[in-house]
Amino acid sequence: MLTLVCLAAVMALIFALDRDTGFPHVQHLYYVPIIVTAIRFGMLSGTGAAVLAIVLYHLANPQTITWRYEEADILQIAIFVAVGVVAAKLADDARQLRQLAMTDDLTGLHNLRSFEIELRAMMKAAHAAKACLSLLVLDVDRLKSLNDEHGHLAGAEAVRTVGRIIAERIPADAVACRYGGDEFVIALPQENRDAARVADDLRREVLARAPMLAGIQFPERTLSVSIGLASRSFTDGIPLDGADAAAADAESEALFRSADIALYAAKNGGRNRVHNVMAGAGSTRHAPVPH
Repeated sequence: MLTLVCLAAVMALIFALDRDTGFPHVQHLYYVPIIVTAIRFGMLSGTGAAVLAIVLYHLANPQTITWRYEEADILQIAIFVAVGVVAAKLADDARQLRQLAMTDDLTGLHNLRSFEIELRAMMKAAHAAKACLSLLVLDVDRLKSLNDEHGHLAGAEAVRTVGRIIAERIPADAVACRYGGDEFVIALPQENRDAARVADDLRREVLARAPMLAGIQFPERTLSVSIGLASRSFTDGIPLDGADAAAADAESEALFRSADIALYAAKNGGRNRVHNVMAGAGSTRHAPVPH
């Protein structure tokens, strides 16, 4: 709202200058709020700003109201519209490119680069709030057997199916990414027991899904996942060594290693299960989640 008020005020100031001077170089100032509006609010708003600039241009230059246009008037009006449309299109393209650069193309989840940025912020926020942060590391069980029997397209679609289930089932404040072929990691700003419920919900949902893979309808229990869960509580007074990015990254890597170790424990324990780790100062508690 403040941005819109500022843009309206700038537009009104330009109108006053245009009305009092009628100089072409003053009229070019209309481009500024048009471009800012298009970039900030998109195509529709950018076009609306261009239309408003055209209206103000007519009011500031009374000869145009009587349709006595000179060549410069027609050119100025056309440029107002073109500037709004082009600026909005370029801004939209830039947003799409940024989204593609931060998204895994197979699953639509965050890619590793984007996830690391989000995890760093979540780690620092958890420390500042003296809260808990949990990580789930999971992969698809026996994916190689599926690839060998039904082809790599079936394997890729199995990974996509699990990715979609993750996107559907995780809480709104969680962040998930695919960081390897069939490996996923999820960060949740939740206590260990709440994260354990999320993990087992994901495990059950994957098992209950009857997926369509490479054009073949498979039954329920075709897919399963093993999940390692590690949590770190900052309510125990354990300090983060500084608030800089490097310290947050070091804490994140340590938490990820704990969750990754728990994942291997889940797989070694028979797959299709959650293995839970509560990370603390100098000690770690392990517990398989019943299934």
